[in-house]
Amino acid sequence: MSMHPYLFFTSTTRAAMTRYHEILGGQLEILGIDDMPRNDAEEMPFEVPDGFVIHAALTFGDGDVLLASDDPTGDGLGVKGMAINITLDDQDEARRLFDAFADGGEVQMPMGETFWSPLFGTCVDRFGVTWMVNVEAAEAN
Repeated sequence: MSMHPYLFFTSTTRAAMTRYHEILGGQLEILGIDDMPRNDAEEMPFEVPDGFVIHAALTFGDGDVLLASDDPTGDGLGVKGMAINITLDDQDEARRLFDAFADGGEVQMPMGETFWSPLFGTCVDRFGVTWMVNVEAAEAN
C-alpha cells in the first residue's frame, strides 16, 4: 500500500507545485487542460479557465509523491483540516524547508524543541497548505 497527499487548489496549482519543486527538488510533471487531446478537453463535465491544471505530480526524496490539481468548483476555500508532515534527520535541512514553506505564509508554531523532537514547527504556506516540519528524536547531527 502507498498513500500520497492529493491537494486541490483554486487556480494556483501550477504556482504551488512549481514552488514545492524549488523547495523539495525531484521531478515535477504538470498536465494542463491545454495538454489534453482536443476531443477529451471538449468533453469536460465542467467549465475550466485557461491554464487549468488537470493533474500535477512531484516525485522527490525516497519515492515520496505529492499530487495536486486545480479544483473545478473554484470555491477558494483552500486546504483545510489536514497538514503535510515532513520528518527529517537534519536540523539545518529542516530549518531550510520550514523557512521556504513559511516564506509569504504564516508561522503557526516557530521551529523549536518539543518533548518529542529536537526541532519542530508548523506553518501555512502562501497557497494555504499547512506544513509540519519535524526532526527525528535520534538526530544524526
